[in-house]
Amino acid sequence: MSEEQTRLEEMIQRETQLKIQRYHRLNQLAQKGKIVLTGSSLMEQFPIHELLQDLGENITLYNRGFSGFTTRQFQEVLDVAVYELQPSHVFINIGTNDMNTSDYTLEGLLERYEAILRGIQENVPGVKLTLMAYYPLCEELMGQEPHNKALLAWRNNRAVQQANQGVKALAEKLGLAFIDCNKGLVDEQGFLKQEYTVEGIHMFANGYAQVLKELLPHLKEAAR
Repeated sequence: MSEEQTRLEEMIQRETQLKIQRYHRLNQLAQKGKIVLTGSSLMEQFPIHELLQDLGENITLYNRGFSGFTTRQFQEVLDVAVYELQPSHVFINIGTNDMNTSDYTLEGLLERYEAILRGIQENVPGVKLTLMAYYPLCEELMGQEPHNKALLAWRNNRAVQQANQGVKALAEKLGLAFIDCNKGLVDEQGFLKQEYTVEGIHMFANGYAQVLKELLPHLKEAAR
């Protein structure tokens, strides 16, 4: 690893630790028994509070996303992501970053995902869990940037679809809910529409607005 890469890695680690501290302090002020949305960057970047406000919806929920996190990393922060909040309902989307390396396997992802879910159940009595389908990709845009183009070897729409099938089966195995909020995001080929995405993976607010159309009824039910 070069000196520049080392500095970048150290900076990322510092930012992550600071984020954990911020969440921990926020959790001390939060209401228990509410809704938590958690996962990686695709959850962290969800402007859920502003979108709900624009719709005139008053739902108390907390976003505890961690950009860049894999299931392994997420397991290490479950206390600040979920446990400290003692939520009544958790909506979770974690695992797409597991697909970013050549050693990715769906079996490994699902094994770690199950451990996360069982950990939440053990530490938050009576919690309801809803697993969210992974979002589709715009492979055309991903192919325009060298790093993301390389990711396509493992993280592509076929892999995402297979992972969604696996996560849905996992939800059924554990008696949990699974929801797919991708209806308004995809084009005729099932790819993420270009107008909704930054670089083929992450989404602009208009993309999240499409997600919220599908998610909102579930949030309202959870808030009752």
